[in-house]
Amino acid sequence: MPVNTPTLLRTRPTLDANEACVTFVAAAQLMLDPATPETLRREVEPRLLAQLPTLRALGVFDLFELRDPALRAWLADELAELGGGGVRA
Repeated sequence: MPVNTPTLLRTRPTLDANEACVTFVAAAQLMLDPATPETLRREVEPRLLAQLPTLRALGVFDLFELRDPALRAWLADELAELGGGGVRA
């Protein structure tokens, strides 16, 4: 399967809650896929991080645990930098 940036990950001016969730999941899957080229990872990373405030406000990280330990630790660090609660590492 060729790795292309999904349409929903392209820059958009605003995202509603549903789009934030879908964007986060799509970006996280690309970040976790070992076949994802480094250039695409660098492109997707800021889009994934941009969803964190919305997902935190929705309480997503209070309801769901990220199963991948590396992703969980990375996002816990990122959320800590934003302030407030977040992913439990």
